[in-house]
Amino acid sequence: MLLKGERTFVVRDAGGFVAHVNMPGWLKPKPTDHGHGPLAMVVETILHPGRLVAMHEHRNDEIISWVPDGVMRHEDRAVGRLVADNEHLMVMNAGRSFWHSEETLPSDPPLRMLQILIRPSAIDLEPGVQYGPVPAMIPNTWRHLVGPEGGEAPFFVRNAVDFFDIQLSDGARVEFPHMQGRDLYFYVFSGSIAAQGQTFVEGEQGLLLSDDTLTAEARRPCLMVAFLVDPQSPVTRKGTVGDHRKIPPAFVIRVLKVWLRFKRLWRRPPP
Repeated sequence: MLLKGERTFVVRDAGGFVAHVNMPGWLKPKPTDHGHGPLAMVVETILHPGRLVAMHEHRNDEIISWVPDGVMRHEDRAVGRLVADNEHLMVMNAGRSFWHSEETLPSDPPLRMLQILIRPSAIDLEPGVQYGPVPAMIPNTWRHLVGPEGGEAPFFVRNAVDFFDIQLSDGARVEFPHMQGRDLYFYVFSGSIAAQGQTFVEGEQGLLLSDDTLTAEARRPCLMVAFLVDPQSPVTRKGTVGDHRKIPPAFVIRVLKVWLRFKRLWRRPPP
């Protein structure tokens, strides 16, 4: 069964720094966790030109910075200054402690990116940062960018999550990545697709709770990302952001989903 999530209602606006926070676990009919196994959250981040997010600490988060639009100017206490853009990817393996800042210059274009929070398999691992070029994108072909440590992907996280992206032409049909024992989560960054009889537009997401194959057809030119997640993989839920103490507990979301369902039924016109 393919579960659909509409554009998130969790939006944090700090004046030129806007975060749309997507919780994969909330797509389930009866959520028990905001994340889904090692995948804690997917945050669509917008940073206006000339905006600084000051130096701050992460602990026990594995953070993938995927930047298709604009440039993200990063600085940390270990490596120094780096620039992530549509040709360079960055993964922060925060471990026991990692400090960094993010910035755009007044002359930079607006930044729109995804910051993906992965739960590591153990607490307080060795911190580090990975940064480098990515292979050129081939239309209608998945790029495998991130995978578990020791795997074939050019970048790694310390749990059983693989990360892919794709640019689809109008009308193109592709099969999502799949792997035995892995669930599929995807996020439409722009454009729209159809999958299993449902339409997904910009900002919408899907969760397939099986390792079955799934095909997408682009209704409009589309840029999207996909994750293969082992829901049974051991995780630590100590991430500074990925498991922040202010995230609403699952029972609150269950009540909210019931209320929204009744609200939609109440507003439905009589036959």
